[in-house]
Amino acid sequence: MEFEVQPTETPVEAQARAEVLAAPAFGRVFTDHMVSARWTREQGWHDARLVPYAPLQVDPASVVLHYGQEVFEGLKAYRQPDGGVAMFRPDRNARRLNLSCRRLALPELPEEDFVAACELLVRTDAAWVPDGEGASLYLRPFMFADEVGLGVRPSESARFLVIASPAGNYFSGPLRPVSLWLSQEYARAAPGGTGAAKTGGNYAASLVAQQEAIENGCDQVVFLDAVERRWVEELGGMNLFLVLDDGTLVTPSLTGSILEGITRDSVITLARELGHAVEERKVDVDEWRKGATDGRVVEVFACGTAAVITPVGALRWPGGEAVAGDGQPGPVTTRLRNALLDLQYGRSADTHGWVRRVL
Repeated sequence: MEFEVQPTETPVEAQARAEVLAAPAFGRVFTDHMVSARWTREQGWHDARLVPYAPLQVDPASVVLHYGQEVFEGLKAYRQPDGGVAMFRPDRNARRLNLSCRRLALPELPEEDFVAACELLVRTDAAWVPDGEGASLYLRPFMFADEVGLGVRPSESARFLVIASPAGNYFSGPLRPVSLWLSQEYARAAPGGTGAAKTGGNYAASLVAQQEAIENGCDQVVFLDAVERRWVEELGGMNLFLVLDDGTLVTPSLTGSILEGITRDSVITLARELGHAVEERKVDVDEWRKGATDGRVVEVFACGTAAVITPVGALRWPGGEAVAGDGQPGPVTTRLRNALLDLQYGRSADTHGWVRRVL
């Protein structure tokens, strides 16, 4: 696609932008521009533009509002030591978006167009990329069905957009272990469902369990499989790792109901390079609970684009609690987090071709 550039005539003033960048929240304030493209079955992808950030006009009978036919992605751009800007593994986000599109019967977007759209927005709004540890420009590409009509069938038209928001740490304050609530009643996804797709319905389905977690004093919820209610899957928005006492990392295997996390994949690669064995397999929740008690499980952490690598303190359920190690960020978690951040911020050599320089 060729993107027409229509810059805003009323950008946010430098002083107001500086105030936002001094203490960026997560996903609250958005940059001056967005990228938009349209698709119809007859024309394919067309009308690709960079335009001023603005509300959308959506017909009340649009398919997405009634049947949830939409997908999204999340990736970040980071300020580099020389003042430049780089994105982290955007090609993998492009691939995953298309995997989600196939599952949701949406049109696939050429991967090079996905990356080009993200680059164009980052380059245009580069002044919005914050500087400092934990800070980044969070990009949210998404696609939704916008055909007007109430028939239950795949939409004949769709819209793709990319918006961006300067972001600080996903969990506010200094790095600390998060507590997890083990959902007993709710499941995030089931075999044959949409668990491996990044679609809003999965997150909507997790919110009542997340609310239950908060009511029980926990930060996040962790889900078990929908069939046996025994196997650990993922959090509401992050993948999970256990660290065993021999240094082995264990993470639930991708069964089709777990999102294929890009940070998860990065962690597996970095951990092996640092000398750790990594097992991708089914993880019984009792292995976690008993292992935390007998010392076999010494650390637990979650990972995702927004939260990077976040240590897990307590796992709680009605009438019980399990804490791995001393409940504080462990050495393996800390080492992996630092290794990943060093790559993203350009402080270490990129031997994998993961960092895509924009400026």
